[in-house]
Amino acid sequence: MEVDQTEIPFRADNSFFDPVKSGKILIAGAVEVIDRGTNQAKVRRKRAKYLDTRSGRIRLAAIPDNSAASIEAFVRANVKTGTTLLTDGHRSYPGLTDYRHDPRTVGKMAGHIVLPWIHRVFALMKRWGLGTYHGLRRKHIDTYLNEFVFRYNRRFYRHISFETMLGLASHHHPTSYWDIIGRDNPRKGAPTVRRQPRRRKTATGMQADRSTPPEKVELSPVSASTR
Repeated sequence: MEVDQTEIPFRADNSFFDPVKSGKILIAGAVEVIDRGTNQAKVRRKRAKYLDTRSGRIRLAAIPDNSAASIEAFVRANVKTGTTLLTDGHRSYPGLTDYRHDPRTVGKMAGHIVLPWIHRVFALMKRWGLGTYHGLRRKHIDTYLNEFVFRYNRRFYRHISFETMLGLASHHHPTSYWDIIGRDNPRKGAPTVRRQPRRRKTATGMQADRSTPPEKVELSPVSASTR
């Protein structure tokens, strides 16, 4: 298993999403390293190169900080005991004595060279969050991560994904959009809370995101009679 941490931007409010001014969420991730020949995870000697491999199942979770306690809790909750951990040499991993630790010190080398699969997962997750949702929100980060993990782990079996979703839906009560965002449905008599109009960048500066009424045009007597 390759294990690493990354930061992703999140939207702090309903304003125009700017990755430079947004906050950061710390994400821990783990991905299986599968041998293409046997289609199984293969134990190798330490410091060996993992050539001709692919990524298997993944696990993602938001962690409060980069401390040893947070990282160890993520590993123990998502990785089976005795598994070989391919890491970047972070000081938190040697404390996991019931796991086989095989550190790959990055140094000046790019991280995706020594840990290619977990960095590919992080890159896909960030592009998915920015392209699909235009920035994730902190209060729903667990739901976003669960959706991405579900899609990624079943990327080769899309028909099974659909059947799995049908099975899950049959064992849970319906959840509406208003339940997910934690607001009252205005169609059920609850008063609607009016918000400030969104603002976006334009050539003349920040403008409210709303249509402006058309300018009135005065017609001359001649044009009015021929209308």
